[in-house]
Amino acid sequence: MSRTRTALLAAMALVAGATGTAYAVAPDGVGAAAVPCTVSYQVQNQWDTGFTAAVTVTNLGAAKSSWAVKWSYAGNQRVTSGWNAKVTQSGSNVTAANESYNGTLATGGSASFGFQGTYSGSNAIPATFTLDGVTCNVDDGGPTDPTDPTGPGDRVNNPYSGAKVYVNPEWSAKAAAEPGGNRIANQPTGVWLDRIAAINGVNGGMGLRDHLDAALAQKGSGELVIQLVIYNLPGRDCSALASNGELGPTEIGRYKTEYIDPIAAILSDAKYAPLRIVTTVEIDSLPNLVTNTGSRATATPECDVMKANGNYVKGVGYALNKLGDVGNVYNYVDAGHHGWIGWDDNFGPSADVFHDAATAEGATPADVHGFITNTANYSTLKENNFTINDSVAGKSVRESKWVDWNRYVDELGFAQAFRNELVSTGFDTNIGMLIDTSRNGWGGTTRPTGPGATTSVDTYIEGGRYDRRIHIGNWCNQSGAGLGERPKTAPESGIDAYVWMKPPGESDGASKAIPNDEGKGFDRMCDPTYTGTPRNGNNLTGALPDAPVSGHWFSAQFQQLMRNAYPPLS
Repeated sequence: MSRTRTALLAAMALVAGATGTAYAVAPDGVGAAAVPCTVSYQVQNQWDTGFTAAVTVTNLGAAKSSWAVKWSYAGNQRVTSGWNAKVTQSGSNVTAANESYNGTLATGGSASFGFQGTYSGSNAIPATFTLDGVTCNVDDGGPTDPTDPTGPGDRVNNPYSGAKVYVNPEWSAKAAAEPGGNRIANQPTGVWLDRIAAINGVNGGMGLRDHLDAALAQKGSGELVIQLVIYNLPGRDCSALASNGELGPTEIGRYKTEYIDPIAAILSDAKYAPLRIVTTVEIDSLPNLVTNTGSRATATPECDVMKANGNYVKGVGYALNKLGDVGNVYNYVDAGHHGWIGWDDNFGPSADVFHDAATAEGATPADVHGFITNTANYSTLKENNFTINDSVAGKSVRESKWVDWNRYVDELGFAQAFRNELVSTGFDTNIGMLIDTSRNGWGGTTRPTGPGATTSVDTYIEGGRYDRRIHIGNWCNQSGAGLGERPKTAPESGIDAYVWMKPPGESDGASKAIPNDEGKGFDRMCDPTYTGTPRNGNNLTGALPDAPVSGHWFSAQFQQLMRNAYPPLS
């Protein structure tokens, strides 16, 4: 697939409902004269009877000294005012003509304008746009590139929309074998490709092709998403030991040729073109370059090495580039969680590092469909008993020991805000966020029903917070955790889905040293007796005892997650 088509397809959206974006896009393999224009029409805000919209027209034909964009509404929309264009309406037909200051439209040039309108009933996106009487290519399911056997030609803005999600038979069998596990054994979870051997299957287990074949069988006549975790960077998880990987810090060549290239080759098989393939790219990697390097108290020599050699940025860029060339792959980059990069000095710099990776090794931001937060973590989705704006006894919630000057108190607020930050660095305005809710329910008998006492800001927070970890920096097999929201499509603005990318019941790491051939070390943060590091305020780890090596089945944890599920299991 050519880079041009990749960039165009990344911008496409099929619109369902009253809000969203419609894009007019051009098929690849044709000259500029055959692609006269593209139009982006985005509903930015909508309320009961009104809305605002932003439109961008791009001229791909001869240069113009004036222009007019036209469309027709199928519903009862009426334009009331506009800006940066003279927007008029006659019946259902709308014309937006240039102002005196923006009439010049060079070849490849764009003009943007907006308007406010009213509606009743539905607020459907217009189906067809013209520029000076010439029809711009419209999003009618997407163009088919005859030179690209891997492109399904129907990329969508949200891959989870209207689709089932693959249930991993291996995880499902383990869940069903647990007492009570059949209540959740049919939930979709991620397939983790955490080493080279996982591509073909480990110890007789399913390999990548096996999972893709099983996904085709589950698909039937509808749409289906299969979720893959790309997780094998050189020098992986430089700030931890429990999830260290098989590749050394300098083995970027092996990462490319023995890991990413074979995965990309399998995913590009035309057999799998009917699937929507969601990739979660490299958990717990890029934020380390911000938070755990240099003079920070949390810095580690291993992370300094990875920042200096650039192999995290190169590896992620290479993965985005190669996987992004497959027409039915949707790349979501791991973006940590609010308890990691929600602070002012981590927030913006992390977004900048993500953009650096998305422009490395041939990648472009168009290769990124979105980002995922809270993967393999425990940060609660929504704290309902307090907000970041509360003050108690003369002190802001930000001053509490738990929040500790973070700007966010839960994962939903962080994910929505971080999405905006990512767009400001140069990612597409239509990127979506995923939130992993597999272990952040924090239900059970200890779940608070209201805020704590207002005697101090700390008693207020401690009595009301759902997240019952000792410290927000604790991440390994957390005691008291529960299953969170079940996987769900488009639950909130800017959120493509709640997902269970981390399969519940798979250990984060061993609670004591266990020899293994997977390159995974013993991290004291998985030891319940350990008193911690600066990253968790030198607190106890809150980890469960008797845990196996990371990725291995941990029955006690699985039972706890079901017991403390919120919403509760029936």
